[in-house]
Parts: sequence; C-alpha cells; structure tokens
Amino acid sequence: MKIKAFKMKLLPGYEEEYKKRHDEIWPELSQLLSENGIFDYSIFLDPETNILFAVQKVKKNADTSKLQEEPILRKWWDYMADIMETNLDNSPVEKSLRIVFHMG
Repeated sequence: MKIKAFKMKLLPGYEEEYKKRHDEIWPELSQLLSENGIFDYSIFLDPETNILFAVQKVKKNADTSKLQEEPILRKWWDYMADIMETNLDNSPVEKSLRIVFHMG
C-alpha cells in the first residue's frame, strides 16, 4: 500500500457546498478511483485557513499517474472549479506532502 497526502485550498464561504458536493460524489467517479487502486480516500478541512488536507491509500502496484486524463475526472474538476483554487485546466492546485511520522 502507498499513502498519498496533499493539500488544496477551498475558497472562503464554500465549506458547506464542498461537503454537499462530496456527499453526492458521482458513482462513476468513485468507480474510476477504485479501479485505479485508490481504496481509501479522506479529505479534512481546516476552517481557520480553508486548507483541505487529503489522504489517499493506494494499492501497492497501482498506477494513478494517468487519472488526470480521464474525462469524468476532468468533468469533476470543472464542477468544483468555482469553489476551489485551481490551475488553468481547472485541476485543483495541489501541494504534495511528505510523511514525517507514521505509527502503525
């Protein structure tokens, strides 16, 4: 298993909308992530900074590098672009985080 952690930024005032959209995540998007080895995915919000902290557990031999080319993921990015900091292609601005401690 691999663990991927990263942070993103939510625009102010969209906390409830972000949660609502993820509570109603599209089944085909969930299926795509699962088919590409992501089997556990959590996103946390720091309400003081609007920083979103994401953690994905990925199957050991899974390759997620081509996910960004998938039409359903690009459609999700477009759907979320009005409430998050994004790149020119509407992908979320992500900053990878490195692990400095794990107890397990």
